[in-house]
Amino acid sequence: MADAKVIPFDDDRSRARRRPDRPDGEAAAVRALPGPQQGARGAEEAAAAPGPYSGDSGPDAEVGAGAGSGGWERRLAGGLAFLRRRITGEYEVDEFGYDEELTDQVLMSLLRPLYEKYFRVEVKGVENIPADGGALIVSNHSGTLPLDGLMMQVAVHDHHPAGRHLRLLAADLVFMLPVVNELARKAGHTLACAEDAERLLRAGEIVGVMPEGFKGIGKPFGERYKLQRFGRGGFVSTALRAGVPIVPCSIVGAEEIYPMVGNAKTLARVLGLPYFPLTPTFPWLGPLGALPLPTKWTIQFGEPIPTDSYAPEAAEDPMLMFNLTDQVREQIQHTLYKLLVQRRSVFF
Repeated sequence: MADAKVIPFDDDRSRARRRPDRPDGEAAAVRALPGPQQGARGAEEAAAAPGPYSGDSGPDAEVGAGAGSGGWERRLAGGLAFLRRRITGEYEVDEFGYDEELTDQVLMSLLRPLYEKYFRVEVKGVENIPADGGALIVSNHSGTLPLDGLMMQVAVHDHHPAGRHLRLLAADLVFMLPVVNELARKAGHTLACAEDAERLLRAGEIVGVMPEGFKGIGKPFGERYKLQRFGRGGFVSTALRAGVPIVPCSIVGAEEIYPMVGNAKTLARVLGLPYFPLTPTFPWLGPLGALPLPTKWTIQFGEPIPTDSYAPEAAEDPMLMFNLTDQVREQIQHTLYKLLVQRRSVFF
């Protein structure tokens, strides 16, 4: 299998891209290949892109269905074209390893049933994420396994009016695990360091960070929905240097998918893990115990906190860092409490 073409991240074509399935018809930028391949590639893109007769839902889909077998033939042709590009290497990744085509057509399709049918995620306030330019989404973190980050990524991908893509900052452990490392890179995740985050933000990307880290995701069930420390405010400093807004995000439902009632610390040290969870079902039921509980989720994006009014040197002001970090944390915590009061049940 040929290697993908790597494009410089600051290339204009990597900024503020639109997905081809937007109802306003703004197609994703097709990055032309040199030479005679361009014409064939364009035809394949047209075959693969959803359109009024490609089997999409809605009134146009009914027209397409009435046109005979053209719908499934186009989908088949698009699928074969996609496979050919993967085999021949005629696709592109950015220098962080992000593969937009694979994410849109495969990874999101695999996560979507979990998002829509299993956790039945309800999204609020997605319009608070800017339609263009960079922004930093700061969220609570919970659930023993980091499914909340993936569900937040689907929420932005599927519900934002401008079709934005969320680039998550992940812990070192993610990039040390075989298979997980490669999939995370392909999905647009990158190491949680200030330098990478700032480059992404300056390039106009939406970046997601969960400052609680392992303290949040591995906390006992008895401390659910109580935010842990947000560190030293490094995410605020990054947003200030890039001059982008901070969008607080609150996620309810993830805390209960794996109720962590204990932590086998000795086993965690042996395995090199930050914690080894003990839940009512894991490890007692074996692989079956790893199945998350089907809780009902709500993801709410809050009002953005602007940072462009501050001078560049403000990023070095520790008092400002503390105040803004506390403001973001309090807004997330307040929203969590409000959502908890509003929900009828953990599962419905």
